Amino acid sequence: MTNTTVEAPPAPLATAVDRRRSTPTRRSGRRRHDAVVGYLFILPAIIGLVLFVAYPMVTSLYHSFTDWNGLTPAKWTGLDNYVRMFTQDTKFWPSIEVTLLWVVISVPVTIAAGLGLAVVVNRSLRGVRLFRTLFYLPVVLPAVAVLTLWKYIYDPTYGLANEVLRALHLPTSMWLGDSKVALASILIVGVWGVGGTMIIFLAGLQAVPVELIEAAKVDGAGAVRRFFKITLPMIGPILLLQLVLQLNAAFQTFNQVAILTKGGPGTSTNLFMYKIYTDGFANFISSPQLGYATAEVWVLFVIVMIVTLVMLRVTRGRFSGGGEA
Repeated sequence: MTNTTVEAPPAPLATAVDRRRSTPTRRSGRRRHDAVVGYLFILPAIIGLVLFVAYPMVTSLYHSFTDWNGLTPAKWTGLDNYVRMFTQDTKFWPSIEVTLLWVVISVPVTIAAGLGLAVVVNRSLRGVRLFRTLFYLPVVLPAVAVLTLWKYIYDPTYGLANEVLRALHLPTSMWLGDSKVALASILIVGVWGVGGTMIIFLAGLQAVPVELIEAAKVDGAGAVRRFFKITLPMIGPILLLQLVLQLNAAFQTFNQVAILTKGGPGTSTNLFMYKIYTDGFANFISSPQLGYATAEVWVLFVIVMIVTLVMLRVTRGRFSGGGEA
């Protein structure tokens, strides 16, 4: 009688090695597959970016060095448009001065008004939701209709603004017809439509931890001290975002000027964005100057970039989003 022991054959060494080698290969193939799928998903966005952003920017830069009317082929003129702009165009520098003045005044006023309204409607008061809706309503109304209404409000003879002044026995004003107050009149219209800024600030205020506010109250900090030492630093990133957005919006102000003042009286409200429009399209039938207007667009782009970068440099580290102890 013999005892027979049957042992399982050992796994071939080559098979184990092949499995270890195939695992990284499979992972690499899976990564490539995921990458291809990801690129396919973002491909429409890339195509749109190239067609509607990159290509127009490149072509506009080219046209800024040409004499182009939009109808016939562009004629290369080199730096002639820029030389003309800085040395021959008598409206260029006054327009730049008015635009910078507008930016310096409108940006702080708009941010202060939006933040102030946000603080007011951030309270738990009866009917506060109604006020939030009313303050935001100008944002969703058609801009042309709203500005036309304001034009009637500022009418020196029958306008509501002067009627209120007469009722208060105060001197009336020409408003949009007075070069001394025309820019301020446009600013009032801008502040009236500050609801979008208010909503963004309101979201930031509601994200401030209530525990910090309550702790400050316990420590005896008043409302003003709590706002400047806790609330304002906590919404620092949102404040910086609003600075950038309002800065760009101020440089690109167009609708108010086009509908209310047409750049007048004189050049008192001839903001640079409106000047670009008049140079390029006001005489489109007789003598369009799209090449020159495109050069002005690139000058505006450079100015906005420089001002934005300087502002970000100056405010670096001051809007970190942390309250003070």
